[in-house]
Amino acid sequence: MAGELASLVARLETAVDRLEKAGVPGLAGGGQGAGGTQSAEERRQGLIWGEECTVPFVLAYDDLLSGPFKTFFDCSMKIGGDVASIAKMVQSTFINQRAFLVMASKSQRPLDSELPQVLEPTGKKIQEVIAFRESKRQSPFFNHLSAISESIPGLSWVAVTPAPAPYVKEMGDSAVFYTNRVLKEYREKDKVHVEWVQNWNNVFKELQEYVKKHHTTGLSWNTRGGNAMANLKAAPANCGVPPPPPAGNIPPPPPMIKLDPKAVAADDGRSALFDSINKGTNITSGLKKVDRKAPRPQPLRTGARTSQTVTDDMKTHKNPSLREGPKPFVKQSSPPNRASPARDGPTAPPKFALEGKKWFIEYQKDKPDLIVKDAKMDQSVYIFRCQNIVVQVKGKVNSVILDSCKKSSVVFENLVSSAEVVNCQSCQVQVMGIMPTISIEKTDGCQVYLSKESLKTEIVTAKSTEMNVLIPKDDGDFVECPIPEQFKTTIKGLSLTTTCSEQAG
Repeated sequence: MAGELASLVARLETAVDRLEKAGVPGLAGGGQGAGGTQSAEERRQGLIWGEECTVPFVLAYDDLLSGPFKTFFDCSMKIGGDVASIAKMVQSTFINQRAFLVMASKSQRPLDSELPQVLEPTGKKIQEVIAFRESKRQSPFFNHLSAISESIPGLSWVAVTPAPAPYVKEMGDSAVFYTNRVLKEYREKDKVHVEWVQNWNNVFKELQEYVKKHHTTGLSWNTRGGNAMANLKAAPANCGVPPPPPAGNIPPPPPMIKLDPKAVAADDGRSALFDSINKGTNITSGLKKVDRKAPRPQPLRTGARTSQTVTDDMKTHKNPSLREGPKPFVKQSSPPNRASPARDGPTAPPKFALEGKKWFIEYQKDKPDLIVKDAKMDQSVYIFRCQNIVVQVKGKVNSVILDSCKKSSVVFENLVSSAEVVNCQSCQVQVMGIMPTISIEKTDGCQVYLSKESLKTEIVTAKSTEMNVLIPKDDGDFVECPIPEQFKTTIKGLSLTTTCSEQAG
């Protein structure tokens, strides 16, 4: 018996040694070679993220926090400003997701009625990240904030079944539009921002691999665990840099409001009418009996008027105005609850100033002679919520942006990168020199005047209408060419082919 037990222990030790050499997390013991010591150090580092847990998928999440995410967070601290602020908020959200994973490792899957309560705290935290971006539209790092805001909902993968990994990839890819803007702006100026983009993309790449490996068909719960609501705990206050909020996930639906049915008005008479009808033959029981022998009231004298007397002004044959009938119904126009920014006039004090390397022209109205003088190649011009203005930019600048403007025009000489028209109405853009790219997004009515030097301009459009490009002729006149708005897509095999839709007329 003793010999069999000794043989079994030897086999177990051999198996553990093989697993440690293979790098299986949670099996490395102290003092068993360099590999075992390194794994123990990584586990000690993981303790800073919250409650200690030896479940494999929690340890793997600790590796994600200590590796790719920490690299992203350190890079954000180097940039500073709003990027550092939103990075701290994102860190607290990741830390709380770790607390959520610890809870899941020792809990059974909650009931569908309890699931929104379990997912609610981090859902609110995700909304805070998005709200921070919306409140910083004038930030010089707005593209950085937008990249994070577009992809941060990917942390709600814990509520996605049966394939959460593709959802994480989709959310990570949604930030590409803004990360490309960051690369375009900083590629030749500051490599730290380029590294920041790479680090943020790497975070979601590693998160997708983590979910695909440990939660292939959905979040892994403990079938023998306890109640999820009882095990749900907030991450300790000393986790990471900021104090983290409670764990959670996807933003839950708004709380259900108890609706009390409105009581029918007592004086509408309908209930009394039906009650009287249901009496049947007793319906006349409430009538007052008249004594035929009782004295009758005296008749009115000739010419006397009562409240029921019809006068001449009430008669249609004597008052023709009564024959016109009722006037047609005119619908009263009420202001919309939520008007688009481009339809609203300026709502804040006008601004025309150079801050850092960006010109801010905001809330201007009815000014056709705004001029940006002595502009430099590393500066950009940002025009926001203006109406009926004309802006002239003297000199070569990096970029020009029209955001939420109405009936506004901008004329510039040369651009280094691109011009953008976003959420505008009836705006005009004219380039006198070179313009590599122009982007038109969510705009109704845009006229783009090109020069002979800018005939190779690339035009990118999305969700816009009434767009025209005016190409110069030799005689100085322009040829107006509309940009297609309607497309036709056909299926060819396993791919799609899209062409402009031809319209008659």
